[in-house]
Amino acid sequence: MEKIDGFITSWLSHRKALLELLNTVDNEYLHYKPWDNAMSLSELVLHISGAMGMFVNTVKSGVFTPPPAPKSFETVEDLRTILQAETEQTITELESLTEEQLEQLVDFHGTKMPGIALLEGAKDHEIHHKGQLFTYARLTGAKELPFFVSSAK
Repeated sequence: MEKIDGFITSWLSHRKALLELLNTVDNEYLHYKPWDNAMSLSELVLHISGAMGMFVNTVKSGVFTPPPAPKSFETVEDLRTILQAETEQTITELESLTEEQLEQLVDFHGTKMPGIALLEGAKDHEIHHKGQLFTYARLTGAKELPFFVSSAK
């Protein structure tokens, strides 16, 4: 399916950059928050990952499907492992979507849109939060950041 293959390629270029970004973060900054009510760096990573799975499962089922509880971790490497595993699971779920699921209208918080439009919004959501994480990384002293998209295999 060309439509979903193009989506996966585009989305993965951002997800891979997020995985690369985690290489610039030290364990001491996992709970860093730039202000009191912000999500921590690690909470934001888990939010991004869980949200994409939520959007895909919502398109798959046709009804809002809440994200699972975030997984626990202790180190940046644990966080990378979680993100990598959830990325692989999301790829599998995306590849299983049918043309009908991509075209069906999904009600997401009172807005009805085709499944593919919801997925595009999900990618925009991830890009938005990934940008926040680039800022977090700079605020924690990271000097060399990856490019905002990645073509790594």
